[in-house]
Amino acid sequence: MRSCVAFEGTRRIAAGELPEVALAAKRVLDRGERGPVLIFDENTSEPIEVDFRGSADDVLRRLEGAPDERRPPGRPKLGVIGREVTLLPRHWEWLNSQPGGASVALRKLVEEARRANAGRDRTRQAQEAAYRFMSAMAGNEVGFEEAIRAFFAGKPERFEDIIERWPKDVRDHAKKLASAAFTGGV
Repeated sequence: MRSCVAFEGTRRIAAGELPEVALAAKRVLDRGERGPVLIFDENTSEPIEVDFRGSADDVLRRLEGAPDERRPPGRPKLGVIGREVTLLPRHWEWLNSQPGGASVALRKLVEEARRANAGRDRTRQAQEAAYRFMSAMAGNEVGFEEAIRAFFAGKPERFEDIIERWPKDVRDHAKKLASAAFTGGV
């Protein structure tokens, strides 16, 4: 299940699995709170859209419902998905001359690149998640631009000094996300 965090305005109201967080957010909305309620994926900080209409059971039912998806071409038992790749003729010639053909060669190249770049990819993903959250929740806070500069410059002490004036829950979550980026996404 998807782990997420919810805020009402700048106040953190819940964190955990999506169904429990959605129900907590629904309770806040049903009380008529004034701040916007936003839910973020805990790992990516992507916003999560939840339809809060109706009862709590209605909300949960919609969360459990899977969208109607058409099966894409490929080999479903192997998890293979067919997609289009555009390459120059010389690239296709080289790929087709490899043992196993173009598909095997491409899979090997991708796996090798994933292994070689794993640390940088984790850092980049952690930076993107932190930036996404801070832009949504602290974009209007004092020192936002300066904090972002310190964040991307890899200056954790400076970053924390700047965001000290931000609302506590937003600041704490931003620190948590930034920490992952400063330590290489670990």
